Amino acid sequence: MTTVSPDELRELFLFEDLDDEKLAWLSSYGTVREYPADAIVCAQGDAAEFLYVLLDGEVLMTQLVRDHSVEVSRTSRPGVYGGAVQAYLDDRIEQRYQHTLRATAPSRMFALPARKFAKAVREWFPMATHLLEGNFFGMSRSRQVVEQRERLTALGTITAGLTHELNNPAAAAARASAELGDRLLAAQRRLASLAAAGVDCGHLGTLVRLRERVGDPSAGAPARSPLEVSDAEDELGDWLEEHGVEDAWDVAPGLVAAGIGVAEAEEVAVAAGDHVPEAVRWLGEVLEVAQLQKEISEAMNRITALLDSARQYSQLDRAPYQRCDLRELLDSTLTMLKRKIGPGVTVRTDYDPDLPAVPVYAAELNQVWTNLIVNALYAMGGSGTLTVRTARENDQAVVEIADTGTGIAQDDLGRIFNPFFTTKPVGQGTGLGLDISWRIIADRHNGDIRVRSEPGDTRFEVVLPLTEPAAP
Repeated sequence: MTTVSPDELRELFLFEDLDDEKLAWLSSYGTVREYPADAIVCAQGDAAEFLYVLLDGEVLMTQLVRDHSVEVSRTSRPGVYGGAVQAYLDDRIEQRYQHTLRATAPSRMFALPARKFAKAVREWFPMATHLLEGNFFGMSRSRQVVEQRERLTALGTITAGLTHELNNPAAAAARASAELGDRLLAAQRRLASLAAAGVDCGHLGTLVRLRERVGDPSAGAPARSPLEVSDAEDELGDWLEEHGVEDAWDVAPGLVAAGIGVAEAEEVAVAAGDHVPEAVRWLGEVLEVAQLQKEISEAMNRITALLDSARQYSQLDRAPYQRCDLRELLDSTLTMLKRKIGPGVTVRTDYDPDLPAVPVYAAELNQVWTNLIVNALYAMGGSGTLTVRTARENDQAVVEIADTGTGIAQDDLGRIFNPFFTTKPVGQGTGLGLDISWRIIADRHNGDIRVRSEPGDTRFEVVLPLTEPAAP
């Protein structure tokens, strides 16, 4: 390694406006390093220790993107630079090379230690340093705030949908529970009146067994057409009127729905003797109790299913990185978004039954599904078909989310993953949903997102490796 003269540094566009004192200072602290063709000057990810400036030769700058080296620039212009370009930020960020510099021909590089470069920038250009710092940290904070807002907005959408979905079965359970007490009390009083009227225990047992046979909530009524149901109600209504049951036509539909017909009514008449109206009323009341119990059970099962979906979606009780069934993650997201999907959208799922579990950060992946599905729903404007598919391509899993919306303009396809780019009107999108999704898939999962679009057919394909990345 040798030193470089101030005169040679003055010939470089990077230093051409510096005075003799500053050039001499650079010359005293920097050194000249020579590299043969194909030699690495600095490697992305290593500790950033030097600022490199090309004196002569040719260098190639590359950047690693999802395990692939992408060429950023190639030049032979003296004065181009790379390496510790953010050293002026000192220790406020981790100082590592953000790219790889490689000599493509025998080259000479001026190497200035990162701390000396930082000292020169801060002392020689204090105003510029403050502007650069403000821009760097300001943009970083702005991005963090907007990303957090994006996540909170998505969470708000999910929470509102979940609250709405939970409210329906909770209200049904509360209503049925309130009615259940009244019906039980009425049934007990009716049964007591039957006993007081002289209906013996054996006949009461017949009525109870009849109720158990036809009113089992797990069995349900036999499948009949609407016309058959109407005929059965008319037939039973006539029978009830003949036997002195008041409001026979109001009582008949509930009994028919529970499986009671004229044949069963005859059994009631045999058991109740002269007390058919009271027996029929009692039977109707206990059947209502059974139905209310069934409604409560169904409502609680619905609540349990929704909470299971919420737990699956949030992954709060699971390890952050684990093997997961993509079908379960997608179904939980669709459940969380059910209210937002709306009645005009048809949801179709086509899951590969042979797709194995995939190693993923499940909660983060659910955010990707949320972003893609919400975008698809927006594109369809409340009407269309949302299709969610899974498939296997060699050693990768593919999740496709397709919609029949307006599509994405061809000029925009290359920019949709850029931060803050959005095709939505002002105030309706931050432009970070797809950027966040891209980084979750590419950076966290070593995967990829592909997109193709035309009016009526837009498809996002998320590609995920089926195997965990090899340890470094």
